[in-house]
Amino acid sequence: MRGPEIIARNQRMKVNMEREGLPFNAERNMSYNSRLAQELAKWADTKSKGEEVTDALFRAYFVDGRNIGDPEVLVQIAESVGLPGDEAREVLSKRSFKAAVDADWGKSREYGVTGVPTFVAGGRGVVGAQPYEVLEQLVEGADAP
Repeated sequence: MRGPEIIARNQRMKVNMEREGLPFNAERNMSYNSRLAQELAKWADTKSKGEEVTDALFRAYFVDGRNIGDPEVLVQIAESVGLPGDEAREVLSKRSFKAAVDADWGKSREYGVTGVPTFVAGGRGVVGAQPYEVLEQLVEGADAP
């Protein structure tokens, strides 16, 4: 993605985020590999902190522009939600949740997921950041016979 494409993407995201009342830094111009962040979140789920870590990862990446591919940044994020940093560091260095994330990715491939986020309900799905109304239609459609 080049400069004008990044600017256009960020402006679309900014509009969507503002519509939903979510923070977003439209000046963000870097993308970082989120694989280790996914492994951290999977571990946090086992500690009943998955939602908190996911929210902190969102803010770190989309608002603060932090590199969520950096293990030390991830340890700081874990600590910020009350998880032990030494344990987070060990989980990341040993890749303890690699197989679990691999399994999630495999399931995603089976479902035909081509991008993130992807929302699936009732055998139908939508890809990408979507307005609330689109997600509402997806869920309502899942309830229909």
